Amino acid sequence: MPVSSRTSLPQATAADSMRVALTVLAPNVARGVILRRRPMVALAAKVDADRHASRLLRRLRTRYGTGPLWIDVLGRRALLLLDAEHVGRVLAETPQPFTPANREKHAALAHFQPHGVLISRDTERDERRRFNETVLEADRPAHHEAAAFLAKTREEVAALLGEVDATGRLTWQRFHPAFWRVVRRVVLGDAARDDHQVTDLLDKLRSDANWAYFHPGRGRLRERFARGLSAHLERAEEGSLAARLAATPSTDGTRPQGQVPHWLFAFDAAAIAAFRALALLATHPRQRGLVRAELDGRDPASVPDLVSAVYLRACVLESVRLWPTTLALLRDSTAPTEWGGSHVPQGTPFLILTSFFQRDPALPYADAFTPEVWLDGRADANWALAPFSRGPGHCPGQNLVLLVTTALLAELVRQRDYQLAEPSDLDPGRPLPHTLDHFALDFRVTPAR
Repeated sequence: MPVSSRTSLPQATAADSMRVALTVLAPNVARGVILRRRPMVALAAKVDADRHASRLLRRLRTRYGTGPLWIDVLGRRALLLLDAEHVGRVLAETPQPFTPANREKHAALAHFQPHGVLISRDTERDERRRFNETVLEADRPAHHEAAAFLAKTREEVAALLGEVDATGRLTWQRFHPAFWRVVRRVVLGDAARDDHQVTDLLDKLRSDANWAYFHPGRGRLRERFARGLSAHLERAEEGSLAARLAATPSTDGTRPQGQVPHWLFAFDAAAIAAFRALALLATHPRQRGLVRAELDGRDPASVPDLVSAVYLRACVLESVRLWPTTLALLRDSTAPTEWGGSHVPQGTPFLILTSFFQRDPALPYADAFTPEVWLDGRADANWALAPFSRGPGHCPGQNLVLLVTTALLAELVRQRDYQLAEPSDLDPGRPLPHTLDHFALDFRVTPAR
């Protein structure tokens, strides 16, 4: 087995490092790690790119052991994690000595959120993290504005279904704008409902961010986006996160407005997860029946009733396990570390391919829609199952995102029946594909029976 001259951890050969670059990294970069590129997502789904990536990593684990494995890609020497326990250590020891402010992540996110907590370090990160947790109410299952958020969501679902009933079809092209209307109202206030420009500008900046440090950035465009965002935040409209943001104490280093672009970015990933969850429920009668039984008799306007819809919430989590919206977790070490007696230098990047661990064939439910794992403790016991990350660096917006997506799905499932026209391979009798093109999902919609 080849060995690094710096440590006794295994070193991948140049050929194997190239295979990782071509089979794992290139498809992820091509799809767009910050804003998905539709043609490349379609191609990745056609060839089931994530399945090939996971197979390669399993072969590497067989050849080199559980690692971590040194690889050389894009001019960087990185450690590829191949063992769930190692993932647990990195996530548990975030942000020191494993910072989420990884060099490549910083180069990407700085295009639209240069002051975001994910790419902040030291005292700035601590302050911004506390601010995010306070505004998003990270420790509460239901935000104190949950009733307002639920009402906004129900109104937008009603409007969406009115459009859908005219054609009997629900596609991403119709679902996504409706979800953005929910997000703008929840984050910025009702007056932002139809301000497509502010989120369109964000998408342009996210498109630039796909290129990370290979794109020079567009300062003027970012300033236009910041002005549009500021106009909504200054209203601090009641019943929105903007009001909570305005009421939360901050310091000069907090940069409150600078935290909001990431909330919008994260909610866009939530739209993907929710639409995929709907596809799973449309094709899995047993789980759909359990969701409807859970919702039966509950008040659709009641926050406690929604929060107690734990099976539907688990369906959203399971959607993200099956098809992660964060394709890889990245960390850089801020200090020298030890792995099994081996020295790892400061500044080493660590790479965690989420689908590799969340679809590990050792999991009996790896390729099956199994929401129960989020209710019976199996997922909690496995640190590598991290749809919202885990440990001190977990997403502070997890409960809020799950509240909104659960509310939206509850309304959709309660009021209509859905038959998935495309794609045709989400069959509960067969292993689910590792890669799913959410852009291509096409539902036939009829009144609920």
